[in-house]
Amino acid sequence: MEKRAYKERIIYQIYPLSFKDSNNDGYGDLKGIIQKLDYLKELGVGMIWLSPIYNSPMKDNGYDISDYYKINPLFGTMEDFDTLLEETKKRDIKIVMDLVVNHTSDQHPWFQEALKNKDSKYRDYYYFRKGNGKKPPNNWNSAFSGYCWEKVPNEDNMYYLHLFTKEQPDLNYHNEEVIKEVENILKFYLDKGVAGFRCDVISQIYKTSLENGKFSLFSRGREHYENQEGAFKILERFRREVLDKYDDVFLVGETSSLTPKIGQEFIDRRALDMFFEFDHAFCKSFKLVPIFKKPVYKAKLLFKPIFKWQKEVSWIGAYLENHDQLRSVSRFGDEKKFFKESAKALSLFLLSLKGTIFIYQGQEIGTLNYKNLTYEETDDCMAKNATETAMKMLHVSKRRAFKWVNDTVNRDHARAPFQWDDSINGGFNEGHQTWIKINDNYKNINVKNEVNDKNSILNFYKKMIHFRNHSDTLKYGSFEEIKSNSYVAKFLRRTNDETLLIVANLSNKQIKDKKLDETKEILVSNYDKHENKVLKPFEAIIYKIK
Repeated sequence: MEKRAYKERIIYQIYPLSFKDSNNDGYGDLKGIIQKLDYLKELGVGMIWLSPIYNSPMKDNGYDISDYYKINPLFGTMEDFDTLLEETKKRDIKIVMDLVVNHTSDQHPWFQEALKNKDSKYRDYYYFRKGNGKKPPNNWNSAFSGYCWEKVPNEDNMYYLHLFTKEQPDLNYHNEEVIKEVENILKFYLDKGVAGFRCDVISQIYKTSLENGKFSLFSRGREHYENQEGAFKILERFRREVLDKYDDVFLVGETSSLTPKIGQEFIDRRALDMFFEFDHAFCKSFKLVPIFKKPVYKAKLLFKPIFKWQKEVSWIGAYLENHDQLRSVSRFGDEKKFFKESAKALSLFLLSLKGTIFIYQGQEIGTLNYKNLTYEETDDCMAKNATETAMKMLHVSKRRAFKWVNDTVNRDHARAPFQWDDSINGGFNEGHQTWIKINDNYKNINVKNEVNDKNSILNFYKKMIHFRNHSDTLKYGSFEEIKSNSYVAKFLRRTNDETLLIVANLSNKQIKDKKLDETKEILVSNYDKHENKVLKPFEAIIYKIK
């Protein structure tokens, strides 16, 4: 297998708003990230993926971009970004940018000019269409609920398309000029020395048609814009015209409505180097009748979809949490009885998988979901829209609607300020009110507490990252699932020189396993002592098979 930097290194995602506030204004910033680079180096990560830092009105926390060539003043300046590149290079850490080009902000000069002047060339940078009588041009849904068409002010029966919020109008990739604009953005940051791009909702960039979608409550229209041939061709062009002119750079795609066959096609055609799948991200089972039943997690619901993708595609972005999802220990672990054990088991499980490993900020210390977040304290536009939509459609109270949304999709759980120590605001800043509330558990769960505890989650992450960084078998070995029961994940990672057996009990139950014995060499375990033929609750082990 070809050796590439993105296959060799672990990628750490930073959500800049919440990582480290260097100037005590309540918002994380680039200088704060620079202050913590030694921490990341010691952790062992080799790349940093930055969620968007471009100029933005922040209607969707930076995923609505008004200028791709300027840094949001909340985060600093372009000079600060250049300094970050210099400082990461000194530490042999690479930077990955978040490329958000399915849409722009409605405050972007292109869109503003398109609104002001019907005859402007920028009108064709977006999808402006006449309504269908008194209705929008088609019946598509927005991902953030409601129709994805917004009326144009002061124009009779004219709408523009937005697959997300109304402040995020979609770009028109049928327009050659739009493609060239994106190529210029890629070149600008590659010339600065970034290692690649995480491509936001990249599978949706090409709309083959604007016909009505098949009936669906939440995703009408997807068959016209998900994983279309036009998207493949545009990404292939980016590769041919831009990426191939730089050394060892890559694209990872945020993709949806994906099958392994389509995912592998993205790789085989070099449209993407890897992608994220979302089957396991929604692996909790819950009933819609009666509505708002709390989701129930079962171990097999996590590793069954992950194993499907491990077996059926050649490379993948492997992860358990990110800025859009609930915290992994809160979802898949046991916060109360087996907090440390479950966090470590999930660490060993993730870091033993095939593909490029992505760790989200705070995951390495076992950061949990908020306990008592209210609707009023919520910042996430998607969570608020979903709450209000549920209230209207199902005629339930705001309290009931928000409780279900908060338990399942509220992205703010992953966006709380990073917990560095037990001082005010968890050391995120020096006491200024934070843009979103600090998690109440920061005095117990923080870096300072864990650094000096040899049995901490943080130190186990360091151990596992070090092990993977020095293991060609985990980085490049084949993947083979071994059938087990519904609580235990069991698989082999194999090269010509070595075979590793990974066993992880991802439940709070003790499991008997007659095939586990003391003749196998234990290389890593999250328990100090292992009982023969028994897996303790959330016990995870890497064996070397002779």
